[in-house]
Amino acid sequence: MSISKAFAVFLKEAPAQAQAWMQMAQALDQASALDKKTEELAYIAVLAATGNTSGVPFHVLSAKSQGASRQEVLSAVLLGLPAAGATVIGALPVALEAYDGQDQ
Repeated sequence: MSISKAFAVFLKEAPAQAQAWMQMAQALDQASALDKKTEELAYIAVLAATGNTSGVPFHVLSAKSQGASRQEVLSAVLLGLPAAGATVIGALPVALEAYDGQDQ
């Protein structure tokens, strides 16, 4: 799976901060009661709701590798529609292109 250009620059240019970030993310992952597929779908929903689409392809591919269907990814993106409004719609093409393998 490929990471976003922004995250690649973060890893390269700020390795100490990136290491701290990754340790925190791994600790949160270990503390989660959610199975990996559900966690990825929830994270996709959060990314879509906040308009942060740069991480969507990575997490869509991770969710897909955990058995998430295309419809589950679509539903995750749209989950925040009532609370976040149309912001989530901007993540639809990014998510579906990643799922369908069109992001490479």
